[in-house]
Amino acid sequence: MKVLAIVGSTASGKTAVSVELAKRIDGEIISADSRLIYRDFNIGTAKPTVEEMCSIPHYMIDIIPPETLYSAGDYKKDATDAVEKIISKGKTPIVVGGTGFYVRSLLGGLNIPDVPADENFRAEMDKFVEDYGRQALYNKLASIDKTTADKLHYNDNVRVTRALEIFHATGKTMSEISSMSKPPYEVFYAGLNARERSYLYDRANRRVDKMIESGLVEEVQNLVQKYGRTLPILKTLGYKEICEYFDGKISLDEAVELIKKHTRNYAKRQLTWFRANPEIHWYYIDEMSQEEIVEKIIREYNV
Repeated sequence: MKVLAIVGSTASGKTAVSVELAKRIDGEIISADSRLIYRDFNIGTAKPTVEEMCSIPHYMIDIIPPETLYSAGDYKKDATDAVEKIISKGKTPIVVGGTGFYVRSLLGGLNIPDVPADENFRAEMDKFVEDYGRQALYNKLASIDKTTADKLHYNDNVRVTRALEIFHATGKTMSEISSMSKPPYEVFYAGLNARERSYLYDRANRRVDKMIESGLVEEVQNLVQKYGRTLPILKTLGYKEICEYFDGKISLDEAVELIKKHTRNYAKRQLTWFRANPEIHWYYIDEMSQEEIVEKIIREYNV
């Protein structure tokens, strides 16, 4: 059974394309998004709604409470179980997402060190960021593991901290301790992109506007009331900026503009990651309709 992977940046239309493909080729969908695993975080993560899922089974969404520590190694194990379950039913596994590290660990043969989370160390790193800033934390990683640091953005506290945590626990860097093996499945990679970057950025901007209209501010307010302010996911895109608005650091309009800017930056980083994979077949959303993209993916997947 050949696994189908739909990858690309945020706001490129992966959800709609994957659902239509699942209908057409009798598939079931496995999310490869590092934030969709958490319950209650819906609007800011662009989690697909029940209506958008169209009764297609989805895996790796809403599987754990947000206060639970969950690593890429945990994802690989649980998502592999999902792939095997779908194959056992005679259906097509469709892996969908923009977290390149998850896609690579599940489908690309990346072996991730099984190092338990250290809450005390993470608290120390959080305090370090409060005292010295995100760039200083990133510089700390770059000084010991430039290979891993070059793959991360300085704002990505969660993954920067995780790389430092691995070094703290093992005395070896993530790049030293990670390894590659033969990919476990035959995979057809379909990437969604736009020839004109402005087209993709406009979609990202409109998605942020829709999130605000759908109640992102109220969602963050409710999450803070329920869980407090210490959850790592509250420091991620969309949630961090609204929390800064609550703190009076910026206005709501400024928060929205920052979310848009950071979303565009994130899209650029995602595309940089995926473009490094020569196996991806690219489909351009500003040149083809969704129906045309779906038809072409099916034809090329079946070759």
